[in-house]
Amino acid sequence: MKYNTFVTHLECSLSGNRYEKDFVHGLSNEGKPLLVRYDLEKIKDVISKDYLTKTEKHGFWRYSFLLPVEDTNIISLGEVVTPLISLENIAKKLNYTGDLLVKDEGLLPTSSFKARGLGVAVSMARQFGIRHLAIPTNGNAGAAMAAYAAKVGIKCTVFCPEDTPEINIREISRLGAEVFKVNGLINDCGKIVLEGKEEVGWFDISTLKEPYRIEGKKTMGLELAEQLNWELPDVIFYPTGGGTGLIGIWKAFSELQQLGWIGKKLPRMVAVQAEGCAPIVKAWRQGNETAELWENANTIAAGIRVPIAVGDFLIIRAVNESKGFAISVTDNEIIKARDLISKTEGTLLCPEGAATLAAFKKSLSEGLISNNDRVILFNCASGLKYSLPDTKNILNKDQPVDYSIF
Repeated sequence: MKYNTFVTHLECSLSGNRYEKDFVHGLSNEGKPLLVRYDLEKIKDVISKDYLTKTEKHGFWRYSFLLPVEDTNIISLGEVVTPLISLENIAKKLNYTGDLLVKDEGLLPTSSFKARGLGVAVSMARQFGIRHLAIPTNGNAGAAMAAYAAKVGIKCTVFCPEDTPEINIREISRLGAEVFKVNGLINDCGKIVLEGKEEVGWFDISTLKEPYRIEGKKTMGLELAEQLNWELPDVIFYPTGGGTGLIGIWKAFSELQQLGWIGKKLPRMVAVQAEGCAPIVKAWRQGNETAELWENANTIAAGIRVPIAVGDFLIIRAVNESKGFAISVTDNEIIKARDLISKTEGTLLCPEGAATLAAFKKSLSEGLISNNDRVILFNCASGLKYSLPDTKNILNKDQPVDYSIF
């Protein structure tokens, strides 16, 4: 099936004001994220679920009818449908009778879910003829942007906090981007990107400061619904920094409902943060719609160390509309969860993904979820992209082996 796109317009997420498609946009005039809107009635008339069994497109590009990229501008790096892995061993340990599943995004290009958002955003940059992109990143977003941009020769400049995992920085550099370490946090990097727009002329592709990363991230919701045969889970635990994924998943469910592909039942959305950087949790607990800057943010889960999010009100809105909640966990709980799942299930989560398991355990013990809920945890990247504990066991081949130690 060939078509341009089903996009009708863009819409300010706060005011609802309409913006024309086919123009380069950043934030709305109110300084808020823009959301892409589609002709869902037309999609309903010409595309059914059966289309997904016939399309030759791979990974998240299977849902191109709900994306803004024209077919000729799609950039593909071999995307796959990421697996749902049952955590039955952990469920047994916790006497949990419901289904506990992790959606492992570490199998995407550059080994993280950032491939979804940046794959679509960079494809849109190609569609608009943009030749220079800049991004603040805690690591994985910069790598994803660099990879997709390298495929089509778009220049990239990347700014990382100086304590970003070294493997991320080297990955970004090897993928052709110019990367700079900054003595600050991701919001400090974002300030440099913002101030450089006029000076350098690059396009700011920061989280939610352009409309299309959220469209890529929403494919997690589309893919999950299809994998579960259009019966959504009871609860989704999502690691939340800038929150694009959580917002995008919630947008996906709304669009699927309007298409008639899913019923009225929607999952409770749980925003998971680290106690060392939990602005959304604090705001939600206080009943606020927006969050204040979190001072001295610190956590081993670098991907959710976001002191302030431009889409804070959208995150909190999704949590509240879904009758979900926001919860924080300690770094120690994150480490214990990572080690538990790797040694029990053979799945190595990144710290951000491990935070969702820690939050699940905490929520279960506090009665925030039912013991028979179907629960989805999102692991956002391969655990191999982060530092792991050293192994100190050594054997000397020239000495007798003491087999009693085994």
